[in-house]
This record gives sequence, C-alpha cells and structure tokens, in this order.
Amino acid sequence: MDTELAVAWIRETAAAVEQQESYLAELDSAIGDGDHGSNLRRGFTAVVTALDALEPDSIAAVLAKTGTTLISKVGGASGPLYGSAFRAMGKALPQATATPAELAAALTEGLLAIQQLGGAAPGDKTIVDAWAPAVAAFEAAAGDGLPAAADAADAAAAQGARDTIPLQARKGRASYLGPRSTGHQDPGATSTALLFHTLALVARAG
Repeated sequence: MDTELAVAWIRETAAAVEQQESYLAELDSAIGDGDHGSNLRRGFTAVVTALDALEPDSIAAVLAKTGTTLISKVGGASGPLYGSAFRAMGKALPQATATPAELAAALTEGLLAIQQLGGAAPGDKTIVDAWAPAVAAFEAAAGDGLPAAADAADAAAAQGARDTIPLQARKGRASYLGPRSTGHQDPGATSTALLFHTLALVARAG
C-alpha cells in the first residue's frame, strides 16, 4: 500500500457507504437507533473533503486524518470506534509504502483500538465480529500479495457479518434488547465488511 492506494480506499469506502446508507439504516433500525447509515455517510463525506484539502503525502496522514474526522463528525458509537481504528492504523504505518505484512499488523492495531475502546470480544455482535476474522484472514494470506490478502479479508468479514445474525448482542445499544436482538445482522459488522470489501476492490485495481 502507498498513499495513493490509501486515498483510493477511503474514497471507495465513502462511495460504498453512500450507496449502502439505506441498507445500513434498515439493519440499525431493527436493533439500534436507525442512524448508522446516515452517520457513516456524513462522516466519510467529511473525510473526503478533508483529504482533498490536506493533499496527504503519506499513508499515516491519510489514515490519521480519516480517523480524526470520523471521531469529530460521526455520532453514536461508530465514530469513535472507526476513528480510533484508523488513527491506530496510521500510527502503525509511518512509512511511505507498506507491505501486506505491515498492513496486516496495522489492521491488527485497528482491531485492538476498537476492542480497547468498546470492550467487545468476538461473539458480542459488534464490529469486532467482522474485523477480527478479516484481520486473521488477511494476515494468513499476506504472503500471497495484497490483492489475495484483501480478497481473503473481504470474504472473512462478509461471513463474520452474516454470522452475527443468530447472536444475542452483549455490547452496545442492541444489548438492551436481550434475546430480541437475535435474528438480525449487526449493522456495525456489516459496515466493517463494507470497509474490507472496498479495500479488496482497490487492491485488485492496483
């Protein structure tokens, strides 16, 4: 990964979030406030504007600006969680380019930041349920190159999001519903899957 690819990833994510806003809102309406889609769209729109003004010259600058902007612009829990993850990834990638193994390590730092802030573990029906398997899959395939690693993470994140459907939420607003939170796909895990899907798209495009 280099600066250009990092910017492409964020732009692709912003476009995907805008396209999937209604779907994310629908998922969140079932077990949350219903604003996950609109919050993320507002946040990533602001991120693109911030990156345009910044003209970043490093991966770290891209990810740090993304994280800081999400924290300031996105309401609810998703802003701080995603924002902290991107900032942690930026700190882990100070260099101009990153190998797949280095990106895997940065994605791991992002996961740790999410878990430290939210206190969630796999199985709690949160972002972690998509991010954790995605990181594991990316790391396992890192030796095969970025496109292969990103594709593996994409598939793992999507499966992780689907796997939240039968789970009972133990963290976040959905946890207030108790057993009624089962039978619904977690919106945070779904937006995380979207994030890894866009990474795969830009990695394949080169």
